[in-house]
Amino acid sequence: MWRGVLELLFPGACGRCGKGVGREPICPGCRVQLLRLAPGFERAAPSPLESWVAAVSFEGEAADWLRRFKYPETGLFGLDPAAEAVAEALIREGGRRAHGRAPELIVPVPLHPLRLRQRGFNPASLLARALGRDREIPVDPGALIRIRNTRSQTQLARPQRTDNVAGAFRARHRPLPERIWLVDDVVTTGSTLREAARTLRGAGAKSIVAVCAARTPRMR
Repeated sequence: MWRGVLELLFPGACGRCGKGVGREPICPGCRVQLLRLAPGFERAAPSPLESWVAAVSFEGEAADWLRRFKYPETGLFGLDPAAEAVAEALIREGGRRAHGRAPELIVPVPLHPLRLRQRGFNPASLLARALGRDREIPVDPGALIRIRNTRSQTQLARPQRTDNVAGAFRARHRPLPERIWLVDDVVTTGSTLREAARTLRGAGAKSIVAVCAARTPRMR
């Protein structure tokens, strides 16, 4: 509700510099600067992901903006339309870079219900909805369910990350559309994305492209 009020009070302003932008979340100049400061990349991915794309590297100013978006203060003080605008601009950029046919559905990587209650929101869901609005593609935040409250991946080594998320998801609907974009905020090793994609394939999806706002610099 409060996000909607802020959008009415401060419409069409760049989240990074405050200039008028119309329907875009940030102005063209800020978009170019962010992408130049922390360029992302895309690549083919081993099965079950067809490929993945990230708009920027999770470092410097881009990382600062995404941290503000992902870890807001509680209550009204946590409303940060500038950070949300920058995050939305980055996920839109990720969508523009994704190759292949347009998806039939966009699905965010879900949080476990306990984690969702603690955080109050799922960053991946907000990004998925922003991408869906931009591309006019349906979004289903409930297509995937996280059935295990896994440990945070942040401090785990690559093999531990894979084991940590094994069997962590379940598909709510069957069959799913064939072409899906799987959305997350920051990708490190891709373990979570691959496990989520494996679950989506088990429910009928055949082409799954991961679209992320950022990737950590050590991901190669």
